[in-house]
Amino acid sequence: MLTDKFKKNADALLHKKLFLLDMDGTIYNENSIFEGTLDFLSQIEKNGGRYIFITNNSSKSVKDYVEKVNRMGITADASHFYTSSQATAFYLQENYPGQTVFCMGTRSLVAELEQNGIRVVTKPEDSASVVLIGFDTENTSEKVRDTCIMLGRDVAYLATNPDLVCPVSFGYIPDCGSMSIMLKNATGKTPFFIGKPEPIMIDCVLKKLGISKEDTVIVGDRIYTDIACGVNAGVDTICVLSGEATLDDLEKSDTKPTWIFDSVREVCTELAR
Repeated sequence: MLTDKFKKNADALLHKKLFLLDMDGTIYNENSIFEGTLDFLSQIEKNGGRYIFITNNSSKSVKDYVEKVNRMGITADASHFYTSSQATAFYLQENYPGQTVFCMGTRSLVAELEQNGIRVVTKPEDSASVVLIGFDTENTSEKVRDTCIMLGRDVAYLATNPDLVCPVSFGYIPDCGSMSIMLKNATGKTPFFIGKPEPIMIDCVLKKLGISKEDTVIVGDRIYTDIACGVNAGVDTICVLSGEATLDDLEKSDTKPTWIFDSVREVCTELAR
C-alpha cells in the first residue's frame, strides 16, 4: 500500500493520469532543482501519466520557463506549462474583450498578453479601462506611482496571483499578493485575483486535455494557493513541505490537502513501489 507522511493510503496516486505541478518551492527553489525532481517526473511517465507545470509566478513567459527548466535538465516544452499569465490572458479575452489594459508587470508578462491579442499600456492612458498587476520583478517607484494614478480612476482591477512571497535562495521576496497590499494601503482598492486558488487554471487545463477531475492531482507547497485551488476545483491534492507550508500551518488551516509528503522525492519513492 502506498502511504503519505502520516501513513494515509495513497494508492489512488497510481491511477492518476495528470499531475499538475507547482514550481517554486515544489520542484525547485529559484535556480536550484530539488533532489528527486527528475526521478519524480520520470516516474509519472513510467506509470502512464503526464505532468503539466501550473505556476502563479507571472514574472516569466512560457518561453522563459521552458528555457529555465531545460537548463535544469527537465524535458519540457510549451505544452507542459500553464501559467497565471496565460490564465490572465484567457480571462481578459473572455471578460474584457477589446479593452485596453494598463499593466504593472514584467516585460515578459506584457509580451505574453500582447501575443494573445490584448492591447497593453504601461503608462497612464485614458483609454485603459482595466488595471492589471503581476509579480513584477522589474518594479520601480515610477511604475507604482503610475499604477496608483490609474487606480484613482473608474477601472476594473485584476491581479495575476495572490501569493504573498516567492521563495529564493536566501529566503523570500514579496510576490504579487504583497504588492497588492501595498497598493491597497495607498488607494484603498483590492484586485480580483486570477491565479490559484481560483479554479480557472485547473479548469482550463482539464478542458484542453480532456482529462477528468478524478484522474487529476495537484502538487504544491502553499495551502492558500495550491491546495486551496485543488479544493476549489474538486481535485485531489498533495502538499509538499519543501517550500512555504509547514506542518504547523497545515494543522491550523481549515484547508486540508488529500496527502502530505516531505518532498516530491518522497512522492516518487511511493510511486516507484
